[in-house]
Parts: sequence; C-alpha cells; structure tokens
Amino acid sequence: MSRMTPFSSPHLLGFDAMEKTLERLAKTGDSYPPYNIERLRGADGTGQSLRITLAVAGFAEDDLEVTTEENQLVVRGRQTDETEREYLHRGIAARQFQRCFVLADGMRVTAAELRNGLLAIDLDRPEPERLVRKINISVKD
Repeated sequence: MSRMTPFSSPHLLGFDAMEKTLERLAKTGDSYPPYNIERLRGADGTGQSLRITLAVAGFAEDDLEVTTEENQLVVRGRQTDETEREYLHRGIAARQFQRCFVLADGMRVTAAELRNGLLAIDLDRPEPERLVRKINISVKD
C-alpha cells in the first residue's frame, strides 16, 4: 500500500524537497526557547514583514548566532558554564539550543536585535517581479 502525500499530484513538479522539509518539521518536538511570530503592517496597511521574537534570557550577544542556511533561518544559543562560581542551588541551567524556521522563496532577514532578554528577528519578502517568458517551440521534421 502506497502512502498519499499532499505533493503526490503529477501537476506539482519539483516539490520533493518541500515534502521532506515538512516531514522533518513534523518530527521536531523541542519547545525551547519559546517564541512568537507576528505580522508587521506597513504604513499603507499592507506588506509581508514578519518578526520572530525568541525568549533568550541569560544569553549575551556573543552567546547567540543567527544565520541563514539555504532556505532556513537558524538561531543557535550556546552558554558556557562559569567554573569560578560555586552554586548552593542551581535552578537556571546553562543550556544550548538550535531553533530552525523554514523560509519561503524570497524571504530575507533584515535585522536582529537583542533587548531585555528577547531576540527579535525581522524578515520581509519584497514583491517579486512578475515575469512572463515566451518559450519558442521548435519543429523537427
């Protein structure tokens, strides 16, 4: 018995990578750090600007890394244990994380800002240029 997928239609060509990405996203279960995603409206009320805000309290700027890798936004956090401290109780662990967001074609990161334990990453998608290209048909005898 074969499995039907949303991309199994013969009219959807070249979407194999997207199907694999969706399967990979369905398997991720880590919820740290918590985050918000909001749509930012432009002055005219339209636009495709987004802001991802991650709660990264305890992380300094040097502990965080924001990169784009192919069509993914990857946010990594690495804290190191300070060996010179002696804890009587340790309820706040030095923790590492990696959070990935899949970006649609044309999405770009415009800014990243760390303020009050929140890392805000702004993205936008400029309106793509509409191109119509005529394909010549060759006739062979």
